[in-house]
Amino acid sequence: MAGALAMTACSAPAAQQPAPTTSPAAAPAAASGPAPQENSAQGDIPDNQQYVAYALPSGHSRLNVPEGWARTDLPGGNGATFTDKLNTIRIEVRPARAAPTVTTVLADVAAQNRTAAGFAGLAVSTVTRSAAAVVLARYQVNSPVDPVTNRYVKDDVERYEFFRAGSLALITLITLSAPHGSDNVDPWRRVTESFRWR
Repeated sequence: MAGALAMTACSAPAAQQPAPTTSPAAAPAAASGPAPQENSAQGDIPDNQQYVAYALPSGHSRLNVPEGWARTDLPGGNGATFTDKLNTIRIEVRPARAAPTVTTVLADVAAQNRTAAGFAGLAVSTVTRSAAAVVLARYQVNSPVDPVTNRYVKDDVERYEFFRAGSLALITLITLSAPHGSDNVDPWRRVTESFRWR
């Protein structure tokens, strides 16, 4: 995916929020090749997990991420990924011509994942976070194949698009992924609620 920064979302009031837009599920993967790994609670983030502040190198935004997770900076200093076991948080800021909408995000995510293994269940809606209303895309995709076991995990992905207008319009993407069925509702919300423009 091109960028991202993503939890069970608290939707905006029904009167202000359109129904989620969905796309058809992708065709099942071929029977040969890597095998799926049984998902388990190995993706659950502990309730006592501590969080630390992370500011994007560009200085445009910041948020809290789980302490102790492995960090990898993105090329160009536009963000970073944080990983622990099978969980990943990816944060990226990029210029924008206009605010994202349900329609544009639906098309963008579908195009970026058209060749991704296991891509399915795409649904896009608007939700409310502390920083502002944001566009949220939810979908599933297969994780990279483990080179040792030749197995993959089905991941649940949440991608949040935060927009800031002004002389330099920006989108910060927060993409959160964890094994399907993981109970990360509270941690994912804590991360996205902590997002602030600077």
